[in-house]
Amino acid sequence: MLTALDHVQLAAPRGSEPVLRAFYVDVLGMEEVAKPPVLAGRGGCWFRAGSVQLHIGVEDGFRPARKAHPGLRVVGIDAYAARLVARGAAVTWDGLLPGHRRFYAHDPAGNRLEFLEPTPAPDAAP
Repeated sequence: MLTALDHVQLAAPRGSEPVLRAFYVDVLGMEEVAKPPVLAGRGGCWFRAGSVQLHIGVEDGFRPARKAHPGLRVVGIDAYAARLVARGAAVTWDGLLPGHRRFYAHDPAGNRLEFLEPTPAPDAAP
């Protein structure tokens, strides 16, 4: 029986850890989590915000996926988008998901990230 999603792993080119740290910590507001010593030698970096965990692994010959992405739920999506823009990230709004407001951004390696917030359900008429 599945009980939760533990983490999402994204890939990035070898040597990109410094710019990824700057993006995930300074732009997104996540904290870096130390990798276990047995895995640290492989490169990459891990991040967390609350129960959300993203692991970035290095991949030789890396090419970012064009469609695949994690969907990250936020509270206060307008303020969060403004935070990203103020820190130099481009955001692209998308109004196609019913019941949600959402936008996309890309990390420095080109990984697509979706940020979404449910919209309140309209009150039912009596």
